[in-house]
Amino acid sequence: MYPNLYYLFEDLFGIEIHFLKIFQTFGFMVALSFLLAAYYFTKELARKQAEGLLQASTKKTLIGAPASVTELITSAILGFIIFYKLVFVVFNFSAFTQDTQGFLLSTHGNLTGGIIGAVLMAYLKYREKEKIKLPAPEWREETVNAADHVGNMTIIAAIAGLSGAKLFDIFESIDSFLADPWGTIFSFSGLTMYGGLIVGSAAVLIYARKNKLILTPVIDACAPGLMLAYGVGRVGCHLSGDGDWGIANTAPNTSFLPDWMWAYNYPHNVIHAGELIPGCTDKYCTQLVPPVYPTPLYEAIICITLFFVLWTLRHRIKTAGVLFCTYLIFNGIERFFIEKIRVNNTYTIAGFAITQAEIIATILFLLGIAGVFYFRKKGKDKFHL
Repeated sequence: MYPNLYYLFEDLFGIEIHFLKIFQTFGFMVALSFLLAAYYFTKELARKQAEGLLQASTKKTLIGAPASVTELITSAILGFIIFYKLVFVVFNFSAFTQDTQGFLLSTHGNLTGGIIGAVLMAYLKYREKEKIKLPAPEWREETVNAADHVGNMTIIAAIAGLSGAKLFDIFESIDSFLADPWGTIFSFSGLTMYGGLIVGSAAVLIYARKNKLILTPVIDACAPGLMLAYGVGRVGCHLSGDGDWGIANTAPNTSFLPDWMWAYNYPHNVIHAGELIPGCTDKYCTQLVPPVYPTPLYEAIICITLFFVLWTLRHRIKTAGVLFCTYLIFNGIERFFIEKIRVNNTYTIAGFAITQAEIIATILFLLGIAGVFYFRKKGKDKFHL
């Protein structure tokens, strides 16, 4: 496994780049998933606007005004936080590479660096506004295309999605949270994908509504990218060994799959789970015994394949809203059945043991089915194979 990019480059290319230890593999793949989703979302929004399904809007912007007190204070605070950490990292780089997450989430920093950063960023904001200052500030009307909102939507989805993923993980593992609230909240492991999907999507829809975007074309436009982002995120889960793996699998491999896809022990996993690897002296020296189903890999393959299916169907499904409902159906089916071989906490409902993800997957599936009927009834059916 590759807890950070250092291990990945060392294994693939045989070179040691110690600086790469600060880049966690899971975090890198999550960032990549957001960028890919944003790229395909942008393409679809632009296409739908060209087809007349979405319209450009206008907004008034104040041009030529000096920097406001709020802008200067915001820049100063941002500069303080960045330089408070950055200067401290420069003088403690070795320790930083050994525990990047701990360093970033701690209160440790360099006060002098923070003050310098605050003054510098406030000054740069002041100079930036002075360069475009007018004798009399004026309001100007600017055209905003649908795709121009993607940057804001991506930031909103990232913040809300990560918060939702952590919140749902806390609900699912309440005992761990009660035992170590601070460590649980600020740990990047154990994020619940469905929590991120639900909270992130809700935040984006609120933003779209606030900016007067028609929701049905917007949700259709984001459907393929959401599926791709989920698949790429699962690649990160698999490569880092973040604990989102399957149940123990000691059965002999009678399938067409290679042994490492049938059962895997996740050596050097990022959460230090399992037994010590003989002879290993590194920071990450554990592996699972017995091996387990590599469910993140299965989900990555399935969801990336489903992305291509949705990307093809986007031209063939003409009824607004149906493509997104198809995504919900695919997502619900995939996750419900993969849960059968995943490690998860269960709830007992009517005598049946069921996981949080199975409940949500069932709800998404039913919403998808109901949505298809609703949108097809609401608008003329134009599905063409």
